[in-house]
Amino acid sequence: MPKLIKKLAVLTSGGDSPGMNAAIRSVVRTCAYHNIKCIGFYRGYEGLIEGDFKEMDARSVRGIINKGGTILKSARSKEFRTKEGRKKAHEHLVKNDVDGLVVIGGDGSFTGALIFNQEFGFPVMGIPGTIDNDIFGTSNTLGFDTALNTVVDAIDKIRDTASSHNRLFFIEVMGRDAGHIALNTGVAGGAEEILIPEEDLGMDRLVDSLNRSRKSGKTSSIVVVAEGDKIGKNIFELKDYVDQNMEGYDVRVSVLGHMQRGGPPSCFDRVLASRMGVKAVESLLEGKTNFMVGLLNSKMELTPLDKAIKGKTKINLELLRVSDIMST
Repeated sequence: MPKLIKKLAVLTSGGDSPGMNAAIRSVVRTCAYHNIKCIGFYRGYEGLIEGDFKEMDARSVRGIINKGGTILKSARSKEFRTKEGRKKAHEHLVKNDVDGLVVIGGDGSFTGALIFNQEFGFPVMGIPGTIDNDIFGTSNTLGFDTALNTVVDAIDKIRDTASSHNRLFFIEVMGRDAGHIALNTGVAGGAEEILIPEEDLGMDRLVDSLNRSRKSGKTSSIVVVAEGDKIGKNIFELKDYVDQNMEGYDVRVSVLGHMQRGGPPSCFDRVLASRMGVKAVESLLEGKTNFMVGLLNSKMELTPLDKAIKGKTKINLELLRVSDIMST
């Protein structure tokens, strides 16, 4: 029989993403629904080590479903990477009679949760919160949909000025190891080229593609670049190369940066966060541990944390082909 759970804790860790607050709200209100207590730790694992938390109930999370960021704050903890730091964290959980932990974050946060469970046998459950959508075991991570909408809005605005001045814009979006944001927003924004880590076009092919676009009558172009793209060392090197090898374009660079993390979560992310929070709490109540909650085939499913961490997400090949056709 699984241990009777009377009290759960929740924290947000790593980079923030829209929908984290909605997930916190869902965890807290699901606990209230099942008549169990809930506490929230501030600043992720750092707060867990320091014992920095607050009691949370259904009323304490009102008015946050529409807010970006995280009311529990987030941080990356070097100390939690040590056994001594994890021991302190465990002591605070035991001292405060906590029976399980919900971690909202990315693969680094899940790695910490998995090691923590292996060392102390403490029940943990993960909710994937990252705009990169690069975690195995879910078709969508929290914040991905909102980030797409933010980027597309920015591309639309930049295209207006690109068209007005016959400019070529390189727009850098987040995605150090995965090109999901770049590929989706590039298609939605009508980009002439999309550069992602999964596919190396090469400098010459990029220039050839842009030349074809210009010969077809296009007087301005948008190229969406994932920050992890491997063609150049950085987006400014791409600009310099095109400047040197193409005539007739006024080349500009726009790095969207952390604006992609901010803003109110979309309807999709609010609903997804609500579903994930319920699934995470109820799975712990059922005695499950070391899983991540994910969306697969429109259903909430559980993926073992080790698989979520080690597994590789795949780029949508159909969407990649669509992008090639649309840039004709």
